[in-house]
Amino acid sequence: MSATPILAGRGITKNFRGLTAIDTVDFELHQGRIYGLIGPNGAGKSTLFNLVTGYYPLSSGEIRFEGKRIDGVPTYRLNQMGIARAFQISKPFPAITVRENVRIGALYGVSGPRDVDAVTEEALALTGLTGIAERMSGGLPVGNLRKLEIARALATRPKVLLADEPCAGLNPTETSDMMECLRSISRRGIVVWLVEHDMRAVVQVCDWIYVLEAGVKIAAGPPQEVIRNPRVIEAYLGTPMTENGEEA
Repeated sequence: MSATPILAGRGITKNFRGLTAIDTVDFELHQGRIYGLIGPNGAGKSTLFNLVTGYYPLSSGEIRFEGKRIDGVPTYRLNQMGIARAFQISKPFPAITVRENVRIGALYGVSGPRDVDAVTEEALALTGLTGIAERMSGGLPVGNLRKLEIARALATRPKVLLADEPCAGLNPTETSDMMECLRSISRRGIVVWLVEHDMRAVVQVCDWIYVLEAGVKIAAGPPQEVIRNPRVIEAYLGTPMTENGEEA
C-alpha cells in the first residue's frame, strides 16, 4: 500500500443551516484497495460523496487528491482529474445503445489522448456488457442498468471510482457479478469506494470500511474488525456478523 493516499479528507464538516450533516470526518484512500462506506439511513454517506465529488461545498476541512487541494473544484473538473462517480439511480440516454452510452463517457473524462473505441470496449468488457452492447438502453433490467452506470463512469478513465449502492435491487447472482466487476476494476489499479447496504457484499469485497452515524465517523478498519465493533453493531448491524458477512 502506498504511504501517500490518492484521496484524503481532513476535518470534513458540512452544515445545512442548523444541522451538522458531516462532523469533522477524516478518511484516506490508498491505491490497490476497495473501500466501503456504511451506516444507517441518514448517516451522511451520500452527503460525504457529494462533498468529495464537488456537488456540495465544505463548511470546513479539506479534501486532497494526489496531494492537491480539490475542495471547491467543480464536479466536471474533478472528473477530468480522475474522480468518477456511479450513481444509485442510473439515468442513461434511453434512445441510444449501451455501447453509445458508454462511448459518451469515453469522449470526455480525464484529459489527454485516448483511443475512444478501445476505452469503450474495455469498459463494456469489464462490466460484462459486451454481449448486449447493441441493445437500446431504455428498458434494461436493473442489473444491467447498474452495470451500465459503472461502465459509463469507467469510460472516463478514473483513478478513483465512487459507487453509490451498486448492489441495490440486485438478486444474489447479480450481486455476485457486481462484486467480481468491482474486483476487476480494482485489479486495473482504480481505487473503488462504495456505499452499500448489502453487508455480505461489503464484507466480502472491501479491504477497509468506514462507518458513519449521524454524520460522525464511529469506526474504520478492515471488515473483520468493523463487524465486531460494539458501537457499529448497536448503531447499524443490530447483531454480530461472521467473517463472510452472515448473521452470527
